[in-house]
Amino acid sequence: MKVVAFNGSPNKNGNTYEAIKTVAEELEKDNIDVEIVHVGNKVIRGCLACGGCRRNMNEKCVIEKDEVNEWIQKMKEADGIILGSPVHYAAIAGTMKSFLDRAFLVTSANGGMLRHKVGASVVAVRRAGGIPTFDQLNNYLNYSEMVMPTSNYWNVVFGTAQGEAKQDDEGQQIMHVLGENMAWLMKLVEYGKDHVKAKERKDKIYMNFIR
Repeated sequence: MKVVAFNGSPNKNGNTYEAIKTVAEELEKDNIDVEIVHVGNKVIRGCLACGGCRRNMNEKCVIEKDEVNEWIQKMKEADGIILGSPVHYAAIAGTMKSFLDRAFLVTSANGGMLRHKVGASVVAVRRAGGIPTFDQLNNYLNYSEMVMPTSNYWNVVFGTAQGEAKQDDEGQQIMHVLGENMAWLMKLVEYGKDHVKAKERKDKIYMNFIR
């Protein structure tokens, strides 16, 4: 089995990376391969709201000048996905948000490509805003009908300078427990496929309140 993790921090080896790496260590103990993709240092523009991904149904965003379509295919091929972000103004880092908006819209518009995959979110924060950012990341997983492992607290580590997250003993335990639970859940999903048939995906009903 394989997990692809997306590091939304501009700093390749900062505290967001440390959080992801700690989770990855537990997954690798269970013979689950982990690839970490650095998103936060790329130039990724936001969604154009053009509807092209729904019209074309080719598993691609119409913007093809960056790495988003490549990363979508990595998500498709993976059994599990980790979303990691630092906190910028109590929210997801901008480049990561642009990637997530586009990637998750494409996967949703193309038959629910991430449905029933295992997904987890992790956050690195200096002081405050960790829980709102964690909630925002989880919105993508929930919308995609993914299966989410838990830990023994919210998946947030504290640190400012590179490597300080390693000094957050509780945060480190949270990430270790998350990794253990994610590996266990991935195995349940994989081994359960032959015994419990999934219900067919329902076409989404779209409705607004302007009549």
